[in-house]
Amino acid sequence: MKKKYRSVWVSDVHLGSRDAQSELFYHFLDTIRCDQLYLVGDIIDIWALKKAFFWPKQYNEVLHKLLKRSRKGAKVFFIPGNHDEFFREFIGYSFGDIQVVDDMIHETADGRRFLVTHGDRFDAAVRVHPWMAKLGDWGYRRLVVINRVYNAVRRWFGKPYFSLSGAIKRKVKGAVKFLNNFEKILADEAHRRNVDGVICGHIHQPAQRKAGDIEYCNTGDWIENCTALVENEDGSLELIYWHEVVNERAERPTDIIPFEVGKRKLENVSAA
Repeated sequence: MKKKYRSVWVSDVHLGSRDAQSELFYHFLDTIRCDQLYLVGDIIDIWALKKAFFWPKQYNEVLHKLLKRSRKGAKVFFIPGNHDEFFREFIGYSFGDIQVVDDMIHETADGRRFLVTHGDRFDAAVRVHPWMAKLGDWGYRRLVVINRVYNAVRRWFGKPYFSLSGAIKRKVKGAVKFLNNFEKILADEAHRRNVDGVICGHIHQPAQRKAGDIEYCNTGDWIENCTALVENEDGSLELIYWHEVVNERAERPTDIIPFEVGKRKLENVSAA
């Protein structure tokens, strides 16, 4: 059984990094169908590959699955991010049937218009101080290693997955301020582009909420959160937390994946 969506957005898969959860990502792709698939940046981690080449067979299978999606009729758009900015040289071209674009305006089934962009160009650390972005990436990778060990212990005790870095981002005052500023800058850009909302990635923090009168959606990542944003046939948008889907499936004596478990309808909380 495959769940059908009108549109799907994923970002920050980071193929090339040892921390990419490619098996879960492949499983997600294998269990959905969609008319439009947006790859919202950092799909391939060129930064990590330059440091130490790491490319297991599973990564090829993921790329093959993405190409297969386009060959089976889905429109697939790739918006490069800062970790795979190499592909910005190919904006306007296609790899197979995957179109490489700088950003997109997506119109939902209910008529709303969303700016789709990776988001790094609205991150002051990336634009003004690239070395800070590199330092932040180094620190994040260390935290991901700690997170991996932490969740191995949790699994040993039968507890579900927990994003340690996500919890830290929500608690540390500086991180909260950065996230709010990031959302505000993107909301301002949405106003400038005369759209109803923005869909982005980059900061690995899944979200779906109001930033003033702009709907701010962040697809999250496939390092820790394993999240995707989806559009249903009626135009409504929802975040899917694939860890929760997999955890719930493991608890049920059936092979049918309970898709509804992985969805969280978040309240419209102001980002001001």
